[in-house]
Amino acid sequence: MSMAELRVALDIGSKKHRVGIGSADGRLLEEFDITHDKEGFEQFFNRVSVFEQRFALPVVVAMEGLGGWARPLDRMIQQRGYELLNVNNVKLARFKEIFAAPAKTDKIDTRKILELMHMREVLPLAKRILHPVGQTPIENEQLKRFTRRRRQLIEEKTRVSNRLGSDLQAVSPGLLEITGDVDNLWFLNFLSAREDLSKLAGMKRSSLLKIAGVGKGYAARIALWQSGATFADETEWVSEMIVSDARRILDLIREIQALEARIETIAATSSMATRLRTITGFGPICSATLAGEIGNMERFGGEASLALYVGMTRLDNSSGQYTGTKNTRQVNTHARAAMMTAAARHIDYTPESKIYYDRKRAEGKSYNQAVRALGRHMVRVIWSMIKHERDYVQRS
Repeated sequence: MSMAELRVALDIGSKKHRVGIGSADGRLLEEFDITHDKEGFEQFFNRVSVFEQRFALPVVVAMEGLGGWARPLDRMIQQRGYELLNVNNVKLARFKEIFAAPAKTDKIDTRKILELMHMREVLPLAKRILHPVGQTPIENEQLKRFTRRRRQLIEEKTRVSNRLGSDLQAVSPGLLEITGDVDNLWFLNFLSAREDLSKLAGMKRSSLLKIAGVGKGYAARIALWQSGATFADETEWVSEMIVSDARRILDLIREIQALEARIETIAATSSMATRLRTITGFGPICSATLAGEIGNMERFGGEASLALYVGMTRLDNSSGQYTGTKNTRQVNTHARAAMMTAAARHIDYTPESKIYYDRKRAEGKSYNQAVRALGRHMVRVIWSMIKHERDYVQRS
């Protein structure tokens, strides 16, 4: 017997979304498109409310593409008191292969989601495609946004640093050799002390010592470079770009440091982040990133699902006499990077984990494979810790 509920399917697009409303007995009641703006959201809730009042049933919404373009509609749906289901895109594709539709359109996809909702109590595959979405603590939502922002700034800093290093080598051979590291704060302050790089060669010791971070030792290194400084002909018009990049890196460093301080403050209010932080080797940023990307454990059917999500396991890909595995498209790349970093550090601080890692390497596993194998065990530990509200305790 079908559950007594009003079913709503949402196929998420970038600018507009397809909505299908179905009854508990499988009938299609209405279909329409909404725009991704205030008017579209109001239209969605108004039209759903009409059927909600008519049938006096609880509303269940299944949404494809949860997160991303679904924001902020997904949170608004939960705030309205509707049950929210996430449609697993990978498994939905498999479902559509088995129960093929004549074509792929937003309209067909929406009807397939309604079909899944109707079948989820009798068809195991359908039930595995639809996952209940619990309320994510606001602090974990914040950690997700801030840790992703931090990663973007770090990637930008890497790009600018690489460009700056290349330009320095072309404009003034030997200038970068003063430090060997283009990201050194004192070196960046030195580069940006004059608008024209060639004027750096004539700076007096007293002026050098006024630059933040430049002490007597660094001033002596600079003086040694000044004695044989050479500049390419393009220095006159490339200097502006080099100085601009040096100042941009300084700004990025300050932004990243401010974000990290904010992340640590928020993480202190997150029960998941503070619990993960108790694991040996799990630093503040990795713990905050994992808490932000995981959000809440209710979205996972078990620790195996969590392992897939954080990229610590692979799918079976065997056929006939061939035995193998393959990556899954369900992996959250941010969570995977955090888990790989944290697991690697855990090896450094935990003798038992180091023994396990060494055994995997002796079996012929690559570095990443061995770390991921340990990460798979760590996921089991994390699952148990969060579910039973226990901190990590390392054996003595």
